[in-house]
Amino acid sequence: MRAATWPLSRAAAGARAPILVLCAAAFIAFTVTIQGFASAANLSGILIAALPLLLLATGQTFVLVSGGIDLSATAVVGLVSVAGGLVMSADAGLLADHGAAPFAGLLVMLATGILAGVVNGTCVGTLAMPSFMVTLTVGMFAGGLAVLLVRLAAGTETMFSLPRVFVGIGGTPLVAGLVASGCAVAAQGLLGKTSYGRMLRAVGYNPRAARVSGVRVARVTAGAYVLSGLFAAFAAILLTGSLETASPAHGRPLLLDVIGATVIGGTGLSGGRGQVWGTALGVLFLAMLGNALTLLNLSDFVITIVKGFVILVAAILDHARGRG
Repeated sequence: MRAATWPLSRAAAGARAPILVLCAAAFIAFTVTIQGFASAANLSGILIAALPLLLLATGQTFVLVSGGIDLSATAVVGLVSVAGGLVMSADAGLLADHGAAPFAGLLVMLATGILAGVVNGTCVGTLAMPSFMVTLTVGMFAGGLAVLLVRLAAGTETMFSLPRVFVGIGGTPLVAGLVASGCAVAAQGLLGKTSYGRMLRAVGYNPRAARVSGVRVARVTAGAYVLSGLFAAFAAILLTGSLETASPAHGRPLLLDVIGATVIGGTGLSGGRGQVWGTALGVLFLAMLGNALTLLNLSDFVITIVKGFVILVAAILDHARGRG
């Protein structure tokens, strides 16, 4: 297994320079051409807004390294947000105004994300179903269920009046930054320094060879989707707290950026290659790009076109690197 993963580690190390150069070049170009881009307020805003994306893309990194893809992550964010609101919102929460509401809400949100990951992981890992189809349908189910639950409980698609303690997690930049960076550092350690990370790469690189080497492919694969669901739950916690509302709409616009950040950061779409630090740099690049285009007063659809083109180029380069 070490022999199989050594070339992948070497390739990951070789991908470090390009993404660093890309981020540095983008920062310099935007600073020179766009007034106000390099201001302290704008740069801090970029970093804070990118935290939920960092968490989602971190989870996606595990899945892509395993050779799959998770299209349900952003929909799971909405379901997790609604699940938390149903517990602790003063409008429709089961534990409204109860002292334990914030703690119970956090537990329910984390459990909901993990449960979605277990469903995905069981279908893809244990039942060997295609990840694209499984996660697409789970995402549709999660999104629809979130809308149904919030309408039945509150009569609208948004729940307000969340506990101040909970809101402080996502609404306080320092706390949110510590949560997101702590999760990313832990994920990098898990992927890059543990036997699970080595097994995950082996599975993504060649599942048959990994199985012959003694790797429990189904269990390792399922674990990647559980981690994706867990990180989606953390992203939902930050989004719900920062926006001070629980809604199924949280996370919906982020799917393109989630996949794009991982690919730009050097994670291979064919599996077996990827690092969380690279994903973090991909998130930073997309966050800077989106902010710069917004400062230029471009419309949302133009911004989407530009981002889509950049991600397509990254995917083409990844394909060419994989063939080489």
